[in-house]
Amino acid sequence: MKAIDLNLPDSTLLYYPNFYSAEKADELFNELLDAINWKEEQIRVFGKLHWQPRLTSFYANNTNTYSYSSLKMEPNPFFSTLKKIKEDVEKIAGVNFTSCLANLYRDGKDSNGWHADDEKELGKNPIIASVSLGANRFFKFRHKKDAQLQHKLLLEHGSLLIMKDETQHFWKHQLPKTQKHVEKRINLTFRII
Repeated sequence: MKAIDLNLPDSTLLYYPNFYSAEKADELFNELLDAINWKEEQIRVFGKLHWQPRLTSFYANNTNTYSYSSLKMEPNPFFSTLKKIKEDVEKIAGVNFTSCLANLYRDGKDSNGWHADDEKELGKNPIIASVSLGANRFFKFRHKKDAQLQHKLLLEHGSLLIMKDETQHFWKHQLPKTQKHVEKRINLTFRII
């Protein structure tokens, strides 16, 4: 499977638009929408608690927790469909992932603000593999030292994005809100914790 290299400086960003066929992506989306233990949780931003503008759930093949913005997530065990997706992703990424943060964006108002996946439990140069199912949404990148360096990528239904090497040191990313009517989107981000 051939990747599109985004060729942004200080990064390794590989995009696979057709990681899953439309038919397979539909099947996975419908199954995961029902099977995942979705939760609405609060995070701390600039000292204040806010409801996350999306639903989340955390899965792992160990008992390691994942923390961000003062939220500590306890893992659920992988179930068969999620485990199979993890194995599919691992064949492309060439690593064994231990965990998955699942996000459900219910509509265009749900979002994820500017951040880097640089929490200490992810290690020095983390590899993050992100599977998108459901509505296509734009994903934005912004360089930490040069705000003029920006990129926008449409994450398509059934696609895979791999972020690795020094990417998290130099780039932030976000899934912005949109005023357009969009359907639900599931994002699975596989990590090593």
